[in-house]
Amino acid sequence: MDKTYNPDQIEARWYPYWEDKGCFKPSGEGEPFTILLPPPNVTGTLHMGHAFQHTLMDALIRYQRLKGRDTLWQVGVDHAGIATEMVVTRQIEAEGGKRDDYTREEFIEKVWDWKEHSGSTITSQMRRLGASADWSRERFTMNPDLSEAVNETFVRLFEEGKIYRGPRLVNWDPVLKTAISDLEVVNSEEQGKLWSIRYPRTDGEGDVIVATTRPETLLGDVCVAVHPDDDRYADLVGKTVELPLTDRQIPVVADEYVDMEFGTGCVKITPAHDFNDWEVGSRHDFEPINIFTPTAEINDNAPEAYRGLDRFEARKRVIEDLKAQDLLVEEKPHTLMVPRGDRSGQVIEPYLTDQWFVKMDELGKIGLDAVESGEVEFVPGNWINTYRHWMENLQDWCISRQLWWGHRIPAWYDEDGNVHVGRTEDEARANSDLPADAKLTQDEDVLETWFSSALWAHSTLGWPNEARMNSEGFDRYLPTSVLITGFDIIFFWVARMIMMTKHFTGEVPFEQVYITGLIRDRDGQKMSKSKGNVLDPIDLIDGIDLESLVDKRTASMMQPQKAKAVAKATREEYPDGIPAFGADALRFTFTALAGHGRDIKFDLGRCEGYRNFLNKLWNAARFTLMNTGEEKLPVPAEGDYDVLSRWIRSALGRTINEVDAALADYRFDLAAKALYEFVWHEFCDWYLELAKPALAEDADEATARATRHTLATVLEATLKLLHPFVPFITEEIWQRVRIPAGVEAETIMATRWPEAGAIDEAAEQDAEWLKTVISAIRSARTELGLAPGKPMPLMVQLGGDDDHERLERFGSLIRRLARIESIERVSDDRDSGDCAVALAGNLRLLIPLAGLVDIGEEVARLNKQLEREQKGLAQAEKKLANERFVDNAPAEVVDKERQRLEEHKTKVCELSNQIDKLSRLQ
Repeated sequence: MDKTYNPDQIEARWYPYWEDKGCFKPSGEGEPFTILLPPPNVTGTLHMGHAFQHTLMDALIRYQRLKGRDTLWQVGVDHAGIATEMVVTRQIEAEGGKRDDYTREEFIEKVWDWKEHSGSTITSQMRRLGASADWSRERFTMNPDLSEAVNETFVRLFEEGKIYRGPRLVNWDPVLKTAISDLEVVNSEEQGKLWSIRYPRTDGEGDVIVATTRPETLLGDVCVAVHPDDDRYADLVGKTVELPLTDRQIPVVADEYVDMEFGTGCVKITPAHDFNDWEVGSRHDFEPINIFTPTAEINDNAPEAYRGLDRFEARKRVIEDLKAQDLLVEEKPHTLMVPRGDRSGQVIEPYLTDQWFVKMDELGKIGLDAVESGEVEFVPGNWINTYRHWMENLQDWCISRQLWWGHRIPAWYDEDGNVHVGRTEDEARANSDLPADAKLTQDEDVLETWFSSALWAHSTLGWPNEARMNSEGFDRYLPTSVLITGFDIIFFWVARMIMMTKHFTGEVPFEQVYITGLIRDRDGQKMSKSKGNVLDPIDLIDGIDLESLVDKRTASMMQPQKAKAVAKATREEYPDGIPAFGADALRFTFTALAGHGRDIKFDLGRCEGYRNFLNKLWNAARFTLMNTGEEKLPVPAEGDYDVLSRWIRSALGRTINEVDAALADYRFDLAAKALYEFVWHEFCDWYLELAKPALAEDADEATARATRHTLATVLEATLKLLHPFVPFITEEIWQRVRIPAGVEAETIMATRWPEAGAIDEAAEQDAEWLKTVISAIRSARTELGLAPGKPMPLMVQLGGDDDHERLERFGSLIRRLARIESIERVSDDRDSGDCAVALAGNLRLLIPLAGLVDIGEEVARLNKQLEREQKGLAQAEKKLANERFVDNAPAEVVDKERQRLEEHKTKVCELSNQIDKLSRLQ
């Protein structure tokens, strides 16, 4: 093995090997275990959230594969309608053209060309991370077989009366000119204004004052609402007011939606431009008035003076006219939540337009029952409450988008505007009573991306084509085992998959849903490009220099001052750039941080620590192989294993049990912790050290053989335990250790998960005793400032029969490892004033100072330590004497200070006694 661990060379070598060997494909043997990859956008790149969740998925797949299960990790990408159209449109513009230069068919051809040459970057990045997915089954939501599933779903739902077309309020992006989902709307707190406007009463008895943040929408008002219990306006209900700047009169209605305590208690109602107002208008049977065009300009439903104006220009004009007519009462600053499109960045309008919808009443019940019955389980379990709340308040699902790229809606219109639905135009025509030569025009809209994604579980397994279902293993792999995803798409994807898969197949799409936390920066802030705190997982794998990192973080920032601030902060945080940690260190960091239900503060210090952990594993493997050789080792007789070999094998068994239990509960963090503790502390720090005497030239040959075999087999088993988390380094080392360990396989991926043997408690107790004694001696040596190799005598007091029996058995090992020249048992009442004292359980360890240390220097050192403790004691006493601190500080803070006080007191007493004893020897 190379002296130095180089992850880049290892990772570049092993992934192509695994893929070429077909290691990621289902074996067809054993109990199925299937994971669905939430399909990322075809335009996307691997971000920290992806890398985190993909690591967890891959850890489970590799674990279950080693357990002998028939594993399938179904991967693929989403066609991402809006994002892809924007990418290709920008490409056209960069080439000097315009989107309007293309017909629909030409544009779609351009998209497919882009997809062929530039799309799916994320799948190559997943390979860099080590994702062991079955790429031979990779799917794209626009592939013909998945498109067939989409058409089939639409037609069946339409025939069942669950799909309809009609006017409804939707989130509308006036730049993209399409409806968008709630997930594509980013609500940000912004500074705006609140305008109070006078609506004159028609009867001449005064005015009604309403407040709005969008005064231009008053042109579409249909009424003013007050609360039915508001005595101030009881006489107004049923009467009318003049709608400013128009020639219309609108009524005053009573509705419990109104908050009597907010503003004047009077609310303008504009059903076509506000979701809450839509509900109010529907309850009172008002016809909504849409005043916007698809590009958010004022249309012909408004007075002529405002027609053709952009919405924000119209706002200025409306305010000016209200002032001119003395109808503007007040204008004041107001903080409000502004909805913006996540792609365009433009303010989103609630907009009344004809769209296609899925009725959610029956489907919603299916989705809720599947979870309430336990067919689908959420982990952590509290997420069922979030799911239940949303499912009990479902709105019909808008599934149409005004785009070119996507699954075009399989609906055709005749010349009278009647709609005819079919899987093809011929079928739509056949289903109608139209004459054979009647002209039909297909709907221009496409289905939103979430519609095809909702079919992911069963469409990727061949549905609805029976032959494909048989060949893809539909009955074998559905339901899938677990879905790993974030809470943000529980409604948009998880719930819809449950509804659709259950409705069409009778099966749930997955048995469990593991909801992860979010990856945040080290200060707990959400990572976002606008904040300039995003980390790129590929940069963590390969490393990136400071200036490249600064350029990457500031490239897309429109505000120069913000870019300067981000550049400054980046240089302060990463003065040397980001070193290359490798994929394995990044993966182990993710798993070690993956506790239930909590967001993760990602600190590069953890990456560095786990990179060091892998380096320690590498060095331990080198030590092992130097002592085992490259030939198959003979299997020793069970009686040849010494107590230390029995201990490490027992500790390995406990670790196997811990990792199995942790992964069964999706506690990746506990599994990583158990492995870290075993590898670093038990195997590397202790067993390798304790094994050295057994490997020496003068050691007993049978014990030496057993020790070498233990080194090889325990390391080989440990590599299997680590493999789901750090696949590259484990394969690299395993290929070398498998021969002495006697394991026959081409790759670690073709082996089986180790089984825990019997726990040897007696050997564990012996080993713990030995470690405690050696650690106590070494700590005393360090405190005395003695060189690690300097021999010294040791005297022991107290202790029980077990202690002295072990001293007899392990005396030579203690002398060798702790550099002790002699061990003497002395009477329990011997004065220890001339000795350094250490405790090891019930044993008292005495190290005579004469000839070892300069007592004067030691007294001076202890006096400095005493001075620090006395200062700490004084500070703690002062804090606790402060009544304001004791009364107002949190209880845990006060308790901690009291504990610190007692610790200082104890240390001061111990040091004073020690100094006193040493001073008498001078």
